Amino acid sequence: MSEIIIKKLLIKRDDFTLFSEGIFKEGMHIITGNVGSGKTTLSMALAGLLKPETGEIEYNEIGKIFLSMQFPEYHLTKLTVEEEIKSWGLLPDEILKISDLEGTAKFDPMKLSRGELKRLHLACILSKTTDLLILDEPFSTLDPVWKEKFCSHAKIQKKITIIFTHEQSVLPKADYIWEIENGRLNYLGKIPECLFKWKNAPIHVKTALSMGVTPDNIRFEDTREALCRMQD
Repeated sequence: MSEIIIKKLLIKRDDFTLFSEGIFKEGMHIITGNVGSGKTTLSMALAGLLKPETGEIEYNEIGKIFLSMQFPEYHLTKLTVEEEIKSWGLLPDEILKISDLEGTAKFDPMKLSRGELKRLHLACILSKTTDLLILDEPFSTLDPVWKEKFCSHAKIQKKITIIFTHEQSVLPKADYIWEIENGRLNYLGKIPECLFKWKNAPIHVKTALSMGVTPDNIRFEDTREALCRMQD
């Protein structure tokens, strides 16, 4: 069983501190928190790119780890879109079709819009098999259509997926919820039992809970189905 065990992890940056402790089991994890709460900092620590002040992270049965940073241009290593895709060990024609970027193979990737570049990056990273996928604000710069497409593919071939986000409208079906608040990572629990504790829950989830209805999951359609069952 793959898992990540965070043991009394303390990260410091100037006046900022973040304490984290808990276990990430197999499945989809959503971590929310206000801007500046430490989501990006923790994502980098989990990917092994940032050394904590104290504590440790134990990886059990975790081999390949991918981190997707908020700004896709940080990941660029090649001078054309085609070469960038090949650098992932993927076939350009397939990725260009998935990301709806056919005809841009010879383009400088920096000439793409940030939304197009995000689609290209996500198409590449979601086409790879990995044990741990860490996604920092994957919805940024995507329109609603592409947010939905991302959600439908986010869990394929991944043992553990961790999404750091403040997205409120379009979310994938998930298994666990975490929150960062007051400099501390808090594990809220398994969905749907934990939803009533989720302070940063989307408005559609909060609305259903206020009506005494608990959705099966966090997608808008889960809330709609739960409210329809209540009316039947």
